[in-house]
Amino acid sequence: MVSEKCTLVVLLLQLCGVGCGFCGKVLVWPCDMSHWLNIKIILEELTERGHEVTVLTPSNTWLIDYKKPSQLNFEVLLPGYDKELMKKTNDKFLDLVVNVLPKVTLWQSMIKLKEFFIEITEYLKILCESVVYNQTLMKKLQETNYNVMIIDPVMPCGELVAELLEVPFVLTLRTSLGGIKEKHCGKIPSPPSYVPVPMTGLTDRMTFLERVKNTMFSVFFDFWIQDYDTHFWDQFYSEALGRPTTLCETLGKAEIWLIRTYWDFEFPRPYLPNFKFVGGLHCKPAKPLPKKIEEFVQSSGEDGVVVFSLGSMIQNLTEDKANLFASAFAQIPQKVLWRYKGKKPATLGANTRLYDWIPQNDLLGHPKTKAFLTHGGMNGIYEAIYHGVPVVGVSIFGDQHDNIAHMKTKGAAMEL
Repeated sequence: MVSEKCTLVVLLLQLCGVGCGFCGKVLVWPCDMSHWLNIKIILEELTERGHEVTVLTPSNTWLIDYKKPSQLNFEVLLPGYDKELMKKTNDKFLDLVVNVLPKVTLWQSMIKLKEFFIEITEYLKILCESVVYNQTLMKKLQETNYNVMIIDPVMPCGELVAELLEVPFVLTLRTSLGGIKEKHCGKIPSPPSYVPVPMTGLTDRMTFLERVKNTMFSVFFDFWIQDYDTHFWDQFYSEALGRPTTLCETLGKAEIWLIRTYWDFEFPRPYLPNFKFVGGLHCKPAKPLPKKIEEFVQSSGEDGVVVFSLGSMIQNLTEDKANLFASAFAQIPQKVLWRYKGKKPATLGANTRLYDWIPQNDLLGHPKTKAFLTHGGMNGIYEAIYHGVPVVGVSIFGDQHDNIAHMKTKGAAMEL
């Protein structure tokens, strides 16, 4: 009997060791804002399972709070660099999103985004050089022996770091500008007859003229619009690796492409086996609301409430636009919870409350929530899908118009 107990103890100890034996070291090249909120969910789950996660981050960030105590490890880049360039870059992007893109056509929007990415090449170059040409940092990363790297390809360089470290890597994205990276670097088939070019707002059921438009956009992106100054980055990657290569060739070596959607949202189309859909990973059951917010929600009676947010980036509007929204809200029977940091609109009705921050997921999961007014960001869209809340879209740029178009096709949204 004693012998059997000893054997059982030894077996349990061995099983405990098995779990630790599968734990690995993960290096991360993220992107800020809503992209960070999405990838953070994956990283926190990895740490919960015992993996060691290190995030490479610029010193100047919006939502990546590397100073806050966390299970994640942060390696801060450019700690001594003049922050004026980074602040200027951030401010320029914010101005582009808030004041420029909403006023131009889709064609012009794509051109403006291309111009912006080319303009910030200098900043991205400095950020990349602060890693790949920092011998002390690269030696530290090499000696850590990372098992895998997780990369958001919105900003170039992560895949270059992975190549230099000889570490397999995984890409995580919703879609690139016009789907260029997935099509050319990931080699997925994209027949324009029924696969809409990302960010055009088209569906898989196109009329003849829409197919013509889709084909034109396909050519437009293939030969004119690129995410970055590709010639510069092709040369940069070749010099850093010491052999001829391109940014796209390097991206194409990704082991897995994690796409932040799912088949409840996507249209049928061909994909390759290493494209995996992970939309809605951040969604979870609603938690109780803070007391004051719950009291306001309950005061709505049978009419319920509308939740309004334009995401983590757009926190205020021009005075005219704010008054336009406020006067419209004042005419509906529902109570409105509006995430807004700007000046209080003069036309704000008694049924509308302004908040610097709202527990969006918990509000969307509340039984009194009747609709979600949103810019169409992927995180908010999936929270609406998860909780079954109809969407009113006010898309602004990037994939947002596309996201609302998908929801409209599914019968779950309308667009302003």
